[in-house]
Amino acid sequence: MAEEKSGKKQVMVAIDESDCSKHALRWTLAYLKDSLADSEIILFTAQPQLDLSSVYASSYGAAPMELINSMQQNYKNAALNRIDEGTKICAESGVTPKKVMEFGNPKEAICDAVEKLSVDLLIVGSHGKGALERTFLGSVSNYCVNKAKCPVLVVRTKA
Repeated sequence: MAEEKSGKKQVMVAIDESDCSKHALRWTLAYLKDSLADSEIILFTAQPQLDLSSVYASSYGAAPMELINSMQQNYKNAALNRIDEGTKICAESGVTPKKVMEFGNPKEAICDAVEKLSVDLLIVGSHGKGALERTFLGSVSNYCVNKAKCPVLVVRTKA
């Protein structure tokens, strides 16, 4: 028999800039609020690494440091804005989430965070990509379903 952890259950909702992830967060708060009353909600976002190759190429390898710093700050602000937006959605339901932001490949960052934070349930939205798109572009939700070390709930938007 598996040993039970003591304390609150850790439920992580992964969000990005898409409406699908906001829908997943709202759905979680609306439909699972009572079930999750004794759980800690973790609001997680992963920002892919900033690709500066085109900046360096267009400036012949000598991009101004101010430009690089500005781009990096704007990139970080985009992730912070997603966390803030998710926090506001949670506040509408009277929930104060723990906020976590990582940089890297979102698929891998989500699954790494699941292990690092001892998450008991991962909730992700689905973009509803078709089989062909998933084959060529990949699917974060599909990756998480197969790689995360905890149960994964995929919330789809209505067609």
